[in-house]
Parts: sequence; structure tokens; C-alpha cells
Amino acid sequence: MEKVFPARAGQPIFRGEWILDLCYFLGQYLLWSGLVLSCLLYFNQALHQIIPAVFQQWIQKQPVWLQSVEVIVLSDFIIYWGHRLQHKVDFLWRFHKVHHSAKSLDWLAAHREHPIDSIYTIGLINLPAFLLGFDLNAIVMFIAFRGIWAIYIHSNVRLELGPLKKLIGSPDLHHWHHDLERDRGNYANISPLMDVLFGTYVCPNTEPEKLGIKEEFSQSYVGQLLQPFFPTVMWKRLSLKFHKKL
Repeated sequence: MEKVFPARAGQPIFRGEWILDLCYFLGQYLLWSGLVLSCLLYFNQALHQIIPAVFQQWIQKQPVWLQSVEVIVLSDFIIYWGHRLQHKVDFLWRFHKVHHSAKSLDWLAAHREHPIDSIYTIGLINLPAFLLGFDLNAIVMFIAFRGIWAIYIHSNVRLELGPLKKLIGSPDLHHWHHDLERDRGNYANISPLMDVLFGTYVCPNTEPEKLGIKEEFSQSYVGQLLQPFFPTVMWKRLSLKFHKKL
């Protein structure tokens, strides 16, 4: 799709940050995402005891397809507000800006996330569904769907959806979220309805001129993992020492 319907026609497949994002995909996305989900599954029974059994039974009596839809709606509502906090609260932004540091977007850039940011996001999206007692099949289907969706909205693709654009998320909407301005808008994930309702919907007819962040930021994998924890000078030194050892 990126070759047939490109948002930025001149962007090469093996762009400058391709290796960096591959490191995130292999060393962080698969590892940390799997770890957080494994913890949620492990403590599944304990989590179920928090919500009254009567309410959980009411949910579990519903067909799996309906539960899947409810999980999507619930999670999209929660992630909208959680995502806005990531941009408003400086402590959360320190980790979330790793994701926004990408200067070019494609399917691989979707996986650029700091481990702390991943734990926050995955927990925020999935924990309520576990607490409420939704069927594990519905939750697993949602997790798989959202993983594919994240790749889609970050991809170097531009599709014209017409009036459906205010109902269904698309790459061009999310590209504007990655604009150089920290609080550009478009915080919703699957459907932009929350953005429309709360005045954060942004939909120009063009692609943003520049992507990324305004702050000075490391361009190495190790440096980006360290920078949120340390002052500017310190993370540079630690990153340099690590690369010298390699």
C-alpha cells in the first residue's frame, strides 16, 4: 500500500531511521508488549475479584462478537484521555516523545516506543477489559486488531475516505498527530469521534510539512532509552560509553 498510495512519494523504504525502528520492533515491541500482556493474563483471576461478579457475569453472557465491539469502544475512549495526558503531563511526555521523535512515518515507525510508554499504554488499554471480565477471546482479538491498526495509521499511505473520515481513523489523521507541534490533536486511535466531540480533530488536505519533536533528542537506540531518565549531558555520556564498548 505504501508504494501504491504513498503519502510522501519520495520516501524510501530503507529510510535513515529504519535500523533504529527495527531495533524497537525486535528489542522492545515484541519483548515488552509480550511481558505486559503475560502479566495481565497471569493475574487474570485476581483482577476479576475487583469487579462485582454479577456485573462480570452479565458481560460474559453476551456473544463474543458483541464483547469485541464493546472492548474496542471502551479502549478507544480510555486511550483518548490517556493519550492526551501523555502530551500534557511532562513526566509522561518524557517517555512518549520517543515515539514522536520519528522524522518519517511508515509501518515500522509504529513500533518506536519507550518500554515505560508501552507499559503505560498497554496497561491503560487492556486492564479495564480484564477487570470487567470480558472474554479472553474478545480481548485477544482486540489486541491483534489494534496491532494491525497501529501499523496502518503510521504507514506512509494516504487514502481518501470522504465523509467517513470523521468516523474511521486513517494515516493522514495520525500523521498530523505526529506534526512538529506537541499538541497538534488527533489523540483518538481507532475512531476520531472523541477528537470531534472534544475539539481536537485536525484534518487539513495536505501532509504536515515536518514530523518529529522540537526538543533535542538522541538518534541512537540506547540513547533514546536512557534520555527520559537522565539530564541531557548524562544521557549523551552514557550512550557514548555504551557504543564504545560495542
